[in-house]
Amino acid sequence: MISNQILQNTIDGLKSIARVELCVMDVDGKEVASTMDMGSSSQAAVEFAASPADSQEIQGYQYFKIFDEQQLEYVLVAGGSGEDVYMIGKLATFQIQNLLVAYKERFDKDNFIKNLLLDNLLLVDIYGRSKKLHIQTDIPRVVMIVESADGKDNNALELARTHLGSSSKDFVTAVDENNVIVVKELAEGETVRDVDKTAESLEQFLQKEGIHEIRIAYGTVVQEIKEVSRSYKEAKMALDVGKIFFDERDIIAYSELGIGRLIYQLPIPLCRMFIREIFGGKSPDEFDEETLATIYKFFENSLNVSETSRQLFIHRNTLVYRLDKLQKSTGLDLRVFEDAITFKIALMVVKYMKYMENGNY
Repeated sequence: MISNQILQNTIDGLKSIARVELCVMDVDGKEVASTMDMGSSSQAAVEFAASPADSQEIQGYQYFKIFDEQQLEYVLVAGGSGEDVYMIGKLATFQIQNLLVAYKERFDKDNFIKNLLLDNLLLVDIYGRSKKLHIQTDIPRVVMIVESADGKDNNALELARTHLGSSSKDFVTAVDENNVIVVKELAEGETVRDVDKTAESLEQFLQKEGIHEIRIAYGTVVQEIKEVSRSYKEAKMALDVGKIFFDERDIIAYSELGIGRLIYQLPIPLCRMFIREIFGGKSPDEFDEETLATIYKFFENSLNVSETSRQLFIHRNTLVYRLDKLQKSTGLDLRVFEDAITFKIALMVVKYMKYMENGNY
């Protein structure tokens, strides 16, 4: 259903152009939007709604019926009599009827996209409704999820629609109270890099509009409309995994999750067993700050001793001493690739466990 505010904006615009007062009432004579004081004209509107006439002059006002698929939806009243007022009233009626059709189609498309994302449609329904709603089925698309600190308490949905443009073939919707979902259509020649640019542009726009702590995640590009729900599930996983292992990044793609995607799907009891088997009763993140800084920098420099010691501003022998000390306490030599991989995975597993145990999912 079209909002009263949209109707008010429409008749305000028409009045400013045509200099004719207008009022929209429902079939019970209740005022919905108006540029004039109709006083006690509600009874006249009810009687006109019940009459067979599509338009009529009553007590110096022009009355018109506004239909939505042959169902009487509103009564439009134009202030004054005469041919000019009658013509303006007919134009206003035509405009509002077109708005009803446009908003109903938008509503139908929005419902279709929501059900598509949530896997609530049979394959035959997907293609049948796509055809009815004039949505192409074989266009490359990708799903993006936009999350912000304010959740449902901001107008991120409408802002995202404004930024992407009402004439865009992209769909902007929401299936819950927290996130905005963009089903983006890719033009010929566009790549994942272009999706990343779109995400960056959207983030910057929302930040300028006062939306804070924005995170955007997106799935892989799919070629068929039936696969859109898969891209949505990938984007959801990217959003969650990104918070755990890429918390410094605002934008994350499913294709960039790496081993974090696998760890995220492990049951917590299995993770605890893995940590216990590798480190006994100790957790790998319980080392002192100096040791942890050394470990992370060593990984960052691809196990290069010389480069790591240079960046830490320590002598090479000091770094070797720290690595030897770590080997004695854990049994893992980070200079050996296999041991380094085990330690790296263990750190990620612990991070995942803490995230899940703190109820952040």
